[in-house]
Amino acid sequence: MPAASMSRKILGSCLGCLLLVLCNLNAIAVASGPDCSRPFTLALHEHGLLYSADTNTGIDKDFADELIRRSGCKVNVNVMPRARIWQLIESGALDFSLSGIATAERNRFATFAWYFSNKYYLLVRKDANVKQLSDLEHKDRFQLGVIRSFRYGESANRLVDKLQAANRVSQANGLAPLYQTLLLNRIQGMIIEPFDTPVLEEKKLHAITNLIEFNDPSVPHGLIMSKKSLATSEQKKWRDLVNAMRSDGTVRRIFEKYFNSDIAASMTDFQTSQ
Repeated sequence: MPAASMSRKILGSCLGCLLLVLCNLNAIAVASGPDCSRPFTLALHEHGLLYSADTNTGIDKDFADELIRRSGCKVNVNVMPRARIWQLIESGALDFSLSGIATAERNRFATFAWYFSNKYYLLVRKDANVKQLSDLEHKDRFQLGVIRSFRYGESANRLVDKLQAANRVSQANGLAPLYQTLLLNRIQGMIIEPFDTPVLEEKKLHAITNLIEFNDPSVPHGLIMSKKSLATSEQKKWRDLVNAMRSDGTVRRIFEKYFNSDIAASMTDFQTSQ
């Protein structure tokens, strides 16, 4: 056989083997990734730097875009109030949401893939004369504002539940109406997260308020997955995608778009039992 013919035969054989390997690798990737045989639904909620509907930007928007890209699935994204999100997650009518925290009640119908952790703060009017959390014991007229269906760290939850029992909690669907009622002194305090602090200057709240940190450990937040709409095996595949985004530095880089590197590191470098 001529040398040229032999070379062409060897080259063809090698190309065939290469294509076979690539096909097998693709099959393995598809098999190990989420099942994309149907479209999924994901809801964002407006919350400071996590997401702004006005600009269609935020940490959770960036996170969702990258998660969807890596999954290879079609995911329809909507924006809705947090209380509605939890209702739909429980019923199975919504597959995913973001930046959720676990409670005993939520663990019945949802599971999570953690990607950041943060502390909570009490934003309180200076004229309320509250310097520390214990001062609230003597402030019978103190009214607290919270976002409907939100839960926090242990100490913050105790405060909310205690004031709720005394009919001293005002609820809203988001931060904007709470900022307004705080400015008008209809409430004297509200619970916020690091995502909310940049808004304080914009809303002219910084000059009239103080921040008091709750003495709780940092609380993990994550991708919320509906147990009713996603099989356990599929939940793991989506959790693996989130963990990969953490381990390769993607989550940190997203946070560094919105916070300085030290704050971004403090929120994205954490240990969980997951």
